[in-house]
Amino acid sequence: MTVGRQRLGRWGENKAAAWYVQRGWEVLDRNWRGAGGEIDLVLRRNGTVVFCEVKTRSGTAYGHPAEAVDRRKQQRIRVLAAQWLRQYQGCAGSLRFDVACVQNGRLEVLEGAF
Repeated sequence: MTVGRQRLGRWGENKAAAWYVQRGWEVLDRNWRGAGGEIDLVLRRNGTVVFCEVKTRSGTAYGHPAEAVDRRKQQRIRVLAAQWLRQYQGCAGSLRFDVACVQNGRLEVLEGAF
């Protein structure tokens, strides 16, 4: 990944994290690495833990950011979430999987995306 793409991705993750924090969510982890990948954001509020995949695009050439979170990616995130939960036992009540899409500077959060 190029430095420019890394910066864009980090900017999108910061924007998504700020959106959650403004709504009362606590950021438990950022860029948590497990076997087979990473989870961009892990958040908690009122006993609910959210695993959030952040996709950032600078334009529309590659479609909507959510399109990049296909079934294979969803399954990988579920496996990583299970690893995270094993590491941090007792941290969750209910679980949710969100996708935060940042495109042309605009943020759209798809709550319960999968």
